[in-house]
Amino acid sequence: MDSLQAIILALVQGVTEFLPISSSAHLILVPRFLGWTDQGLAFDVAVHLGTLVAVLYYFRAEVAAILTGWTRAVLRLQHEPRDAQLGWTLLAATVPLVVAGLFLEDLVATALRAPLVIAGATAFFGVLLWVADRRPDQVGQLRNVNLRAGVLIGLAQVLALIPGSSRSGITMTAGLALGLDRETAARFSFLLAIPAIAGASALELVALMQSVEPVPWGPIGLGLVVAACSAWLCIKLFLAAIQRIGMVPFVVYRLLLAAVIVVVFW
Repeated sequence: MDSLQAIILALVQGVTEFLPISSSAHLILVPRFLGWTDQGLAFDVAVHLGTLVAVLYYFRAEVAAILTGWTRAVLRLQHEPRDAQLGWTLLAATVPLVVAGLFLEDLVATALRAPLVIAGATAFFGVLLWVADRRPDQVGQLRNVNLRAGVLIGLAQVLALIPGSSRSGITMTAGLALGLDRETAARFSFLLAIPAIAGASALELVALMQSVEPVPWGPIGLGLVVAACSAWLCIKLFLAAIQRIGMVPFVVYRLLLAAVIVVVFW
């Protein structure tokens, strides 16, 4: 892998991880379109860690408040503050993905990576996003997301195991369908990404430690930095614009992408 390839793939990961357009689909398809060989497990670990660094840094104040509130609640130093409740909600919302990932790992790694499966998921879940975005807002504060809503969003997140569905897209869809406004749905989705990306990175890191393949440290370091910077900028711009522009641009993009995939791989 050369530096240009590392930069392009890291940008793809950084930009698409938090937009409702599916990062996994793009990382599968871009090398196929450009005729590149698989980027390798080490690079996947690097770019995932880069996006994790970005979301942790952007939400550092919220993460610190959640961890502090949750710890104080566990130690009974304070009775269930709102930050602790949000921590419990995020934890409960993560459980379904962990359980499903353990049971469906082989299926996800094989049959579900077919281009036409990706095309179908990209289009279908894009339409669902558009339908959910038309629902009237009811909840406009992140701390008001209750446990029931969190668990339902977490159950929806299981569908993100299908390449093309988009983890951020399906969780935002569920949030919008439950009455969250666009920014709140996006913020909850991004916070929920932290344990999801951390878990995926940990599994990839374990597999990498068991691998005997040489590690290309130059492209890996470059990929991590580019993914982190592009992901941070993407989060910032998305949250600044989403309440105003809505989800329609992303829906249109998904439908166009699905059409291109069908034409190329049919």
